[in-house]
Amino acid sequence: MALRHAVLAALLDEELSGYQLAKAFGTGVANFWHALPQQLYTELARLEREGFIAGREVVQDTRPNKRLFQVTDAGLAELERFTAAETKPCVIRDDLLVKVQAAEHVDTQALIAQLAERTAFATAKAELFEELLRSMRGERTEEEFLRHGARIGPYLTCMRGLEFERANRAWYERTTIILSERRASRGEQ
Repeated sequence: MALRHAVLAALLDEELSGYQLAKAFGTGVANFWHALPQQLYTELARLEREGFIAGREVVQDTRPNKRLFQVTDAGLAELERFTAAETKPCVIRDDLLVKVQAAEHVDTQALIAQLAERTAFATAKAELFEELLRSMRGERTEEEFLRHGARIGPYLTCMRGLEFERANRAWYERTTIILSERRASRGEQ
């Protein structure tokens, strides 16, 4: 997958400025694709040159003018082509896992501290996803929303983000307990 497909998917629901797109990437899209704002602005310019999105200038009185972007028919066709292509399985690439792999040969107290940080981060992200899901479905139950909601793609990806962060948190907590118990059994503080 390329950044272009994540940008096109993020622009499906409404016109967004580069700033709004960066905010969307910071919340909902961040669970499956990371991009810096500079990368997004570069990609928006490229997609517009290639005809996959169209931009329009919005004149504002009290702020600088802004450009809003929306997906074109060519952009929808590109998403269709991308969706039909074979999907590669994802892999985990995490420096913390390398550190845990070496647990018997390093200071596990440093690992435990890093696991605590990751636990807090995963907890905060899970709470964010829970709030996003509540916001998307409104007064409906999840089952009602999934059966009758107008657009469930963002909801489904947010559900995946929530489960990912919950699984991360559970692993961080369990690993912390295991490393702490091993330290205690060896008389380490």
